[in-house]
Amino acid sequence: MRVAVVTFDGFNELDSFIASALINRCRADGLEAFITTPTPVVTSMNGVPVTGQRPIEFVTEAEVVLIGSGVKTRDVVADDRLLSMLPLDPGRQLIGSQCSGALVLARLGLLGGMPVCTDRTSRPFVEAENVTVLDVPFHAQGNIATAGGCLASQYLATWVITRTLGESAARAVLDYVAPVGENDETVERALGVVHRGSGLTLR
Repeated sequence: MRVAVVTFDGFNELDSFIASALINRCRADGLEAFITTPTPVVTSMNGVPVTGQRPIEFVTEAEVVLIGSGVKTRDVVADDRLLSMLPLDPGRQLIGSQCSGALVLARLGLLGGMPVCTDRTSRPFVEAENVTVLDVPFHAQGNIATAGGCLASQYLATWVITRTLGESAARAVLDYVAPVGENDETVERALGVVHRGSGLTLR
């Protein structure tokens, strides 16, 4: 199972790399994430150049697509050519957005009245698309999930791992990356957020 972490120019490092790093701890179980970019190299909001691992066309092949956030998301959604390169299908793909990535989902017409999570800066622009923004870090309906706040990317990754490999795999990843001495608290909080946000039955 392949995950496209869609990463545009001006991206937020936390959004793309936290989700990618957590998911890639499941490579041995057949789940792998790739930084997916519209150009060979993109530069982060803090000036860090990153070479994409997969071209944007990879989104049509991936079983999971996560739309990252960044300072140029409004430029992205104003670019019809770029949006046309994102023919996402929630009928066969898990689709998630991080922070301003919710604006991309809205412009693609994927939300269908679904409320979303986003960051405080992006909120007015998402609401201008007649989308309801929730005051929670994570929300999912069916095969679409949204997360709000940079560190909420851990919840998006937890949702992906839980949906594809099950809760035990998510627990193992979260336990490994948790701050020392906060393992149980970290695992239960992340799984609890995903459970409340999506109605998943955790075992």
